Amino acid sequence: MVTVHHLNNSRSQRVLWLLEELGVPYEIKYYQRDAKTMLAPPELLAVHPLGKSPVITDGANTVAESGAIVEYLVERYGNGRLIPAAGTPERLRYTYWLHYAEGSAMLPLLLKLIFGFIPTQPMPFFVRPIARGIASKVQSTFIDPQLKLHLGFMEAELAKSTWFAGPEFTAADVQLSFPLEAATARGGLDQQYPKLTAFLARIHARPAYQAALKKGGEYKLLGT
Repeated sequence: MVTVHHLNNSRSQRVLWLLEELGVPYEIKYYQRDAKTMLAPPELLAVHPLGKSPVITDGANTVAESGAIVEYLVERYGNGRLIPAAGTPERLRYTYWLHYAEGSAMLPLLLKLIFGFIPTQPMPFFVRPIARGIASKVQSTFIDPQLKLHLGFMEAELAKSTWFAGPEFTAADVQLSFPLEAATARGGLDQQYPKLTAFLARIHARPAYQAALKKGGEYKLLGT
């Protein structure tokens, strides 16, 4: 039995969704973020040395990192589903997007979160204007342009096909859901990107996505 060590409002929500798409039985062990730090609780250290989510256990196997979990589940339980055939152009695109989601797309979103958080932290009054100025400068000159670059890139790529890897829905679309939902919440993804907003509407309407939401609990990336 697959156990998902599930942290609220986190990347592990898409692991639940993938399992629903595959029709694989699973159980959930729930963890809550610290209300002040928003970090994962120390109990996750007993599952994996980094103490982060997502992580799954499946018999003797413990698998961490979203991309590795997706690959493991599709290979072990997919029976050829949610992955294009080997040697095809779609398979190459699938592999690219599977790794792009965390390797490239999440970095500017993470920086946006961090530099937006800095000005709100306690600090001496004479330091606050400097910290705010630096944070604002970094956001305007680097982070925001990078977000626009990536969103424009993904928008253009979706003009080529309905789904990221091609005409068929794949696990790469599941993997890309989190950075796109995060971009909607804090990264500027709105109606000026019609292909991306339509993609999000399609995935949110999928029965497996809805089933995962009901089981996963609170998920506030889209402010709902």
